[in-house]
Amino acid sequence: MVQIQRTDWSRQIGQKTDAEGWKEQAVRQNCALTQEGEAVEYLTFPLLEQTGIVKHLFSTRIGGVSRGEFSTMNFSVDRGDSRENVLENYGRIAEVLGCEVGDMVASYQTHTTNIRSMTAADKGKGILRERDYTDVDGMVTDQTGLVLVTFYADCVPLYFVDPVHGAIGLAHSGWRGTVGRMGQRMIERMQEQFGTRVKDLYAAIGPSICRDCYEVSEDVAIQFIDMLGDKVAVPGRAPGKYQLDLWLANALILRQAGMDPSHIAVTDICTCHNSDYLFSHRASGGRRGSLAAFLALNISQKA
Repeated sequence: MVQIQRTDWSRQIGQKTDAEGWKEQAVRQNCALTQEGEAVEYLTFPLLEQTGIVKHLFSTRIGGVSRGEFSTMNFSVDRGDSRENVLENYGRIAEVLGCEVGDMVASYQTHTTNIRSMTAADKGKGILRERDYTDVDGMVTDQTGLVLVTFYADCVPLYFVDPVHGAIGLAHSGWRGTVGRMGQRMIERMQEQFGTRVKDLYAAIGPSICRDCYEVSEDVAIQFIDMLGDKVAVPGRAPGKYQLDLWLANALILRQAGMDPSHIAVTDICTCHNSDYLFSHRASGGRRGSLAAFLALNISQKA
């Protein structure tokens, strides 16, 4: 079992009271490492599993067939890896989830806050067949038998589960998506489309780059500080540089949207610190494969 390096600094989500009197304080829940046989390793959130209506995971680099800088569990076909290897990797995850590769549908990520509703007609798009959409960083569905897939190598995966209405959402949120409040946009879309009540919603903020590893320019940091306060970006090691906390920023956005803090799970696993185990764009200088997040309604429970 691979040892994961977790962040070595203590933090809390919020601890401030605004003019309306609510307090931001999220319950911290770590990703749990699980293992399928002796090959495929992946990460899950106990909080999402406890809803009883979803299957989900976040991939690691362990258990695939890709080689070199893509080793071994790569899900990107546009960075130089062979399509044959990538499809085999999808097949291994499909076996873990108890589905077919053809049941999966992929995002088309361009750092937007655009969200698309997916149906059975979208099965296989972005994996086995061409997509008829572009600029989609978030997806929602209430249909069983459909597995949502998004891609990562430092950016933040956001999982959403509405166990009351049987609806789910999965989103990619880098700094542009986060400053655009992708988490809030996902909540609003699920409210509009499925009748989701924010009090019933569960969310997870998945493995991604941590504050210590994520240096940004002052103009980026100021956007976050103006929106969320000065705890989300602290002065960096060089003049004009800041260390940006995307985990905290996304958690605050979800809390400001009205989510119950105990319904928000926040990772403490950094892709950059663990670049031998998780792909990191920053740690590799861009020479890497792609991780993937998978989320599907549990057919037996939904039925």
